[in-house]
Amino acid sequence: MSGARVVALVLVAAVAAGCTGGADPTPPAATGSRDGCCATSSTSGPAPVVEKPLAGKVVVLDPGHQLGNRHHGSEIARPVDAGGFDKECNTTGAATNAGYPEATFTWKVAVAARRILRRLGARVVLTRASNSDDLWGPCVDVRGSIGNPGEPGRTADLRVSIHADGVAVDGARGFHVIRPGVLDGWTDDIAKPSRKLAVDVRDALEAAGFPASSYQGRNGIDVRTDLGTLNHSDIPTVMVELANMRDPRDAALVESAQGRNRYARALAQAIRKYLAR
Repeated sequence: MSGARVVALVLVAAVAAGCTGGADPTPPAATGSRDGCCATSSTSGPAPVVEKPLAGKVVVLDPGHQLGNRHHGSEIARPVDAGGFDKECNTTGAATNAGYPEATFTWKVAVAARRILRRLGARVVLTRASNSDDLWGPCVDVRGSIGNPGEPGRTADLRVSIHADGVAVDGARGFHVIRPGVLDGWTDDIAKPSRKLAVDVRDALEAAGFPASSYQGRNGIDVRTDLGTLNHSDIPTVMVELANMRDPRDAALVESAQGRNRYARALAQAIRKYLAR
């Protein structure tokens, strides 16, 4: 019998027994002790197994930039292959008008999303191990390859690169999800599934109450072929600019723990929906 069925039966029994006080009755325990608001039977079966809907799945989260990039200008300016052309290894990232860095925002959202996904049973790999002011990188070609088939460790099911924008234009706010366009020899094999992932991420962010971008993309989704993080991927992938950090309304979300947790929950919900297919 499923865990949900057990809980439902216990709830019916609790109501019939006249339990009051607003407490949620818990599934019966095998010990015969009083559990929840009603006594349980010593003949009850074992506690229900908690389902892990993402068990066996591997997710890569790429928290954009690194706090120490600002101290390593020559290293992050080094050109790397971004998909048949060269781009900078990395950048310092954006910041709110109050100075809150994108690297810190993306790290905290990624860690919060990882916590949720782990509870759902997924194995989560981050492309950087900390948000240290002493570290820089990794470069975009490395980030885009983590989790690919043949890379060290198990092949991942998808990758989400987490960023925030820094557009200093009045009224420019909201998120946009960037999916890889078709770049022959690079993204032609992942463009279609990445499109589905982009829609799931867009829908989850909108459902969580976040507005789609007023300045970039169409209906919250943009398509690009010039991003090394996407071009190096051999698994479904998207990059999401969760907010425009220069907008006061978006900045309030970015700078608050509540706002960051809302972003994390939306990303986890999108990943769960995509992987359920």
